[in-house]
Amino acid sequence: MTTHEWWRHAVVYQIYPKSFADGNGDGIGDLPGAISRLDYLRDLGVDAVWFSPIFPSPQCDGGYD
Repeated sequence: MTTHEWWRHAVVYQIYPKSFADGNGDGIGDLPGAISRLDYLRDLGVDAVWFSPIFPSPQCDGGYD
């Protein structure tokens, strides 16, 4: 296996930021909250993180708008 194929056996963890971790105390997950939990993910054996898209939203449909 070459280093280009590391992903074949990697543990990839997908983060939905809105519900993963709140970094500023407003009850809604955010990027600073996710960053604050990276050590935890590393300790679980996670090799890579896949972030769901982050974009401004009026939250009319739970962020799917």
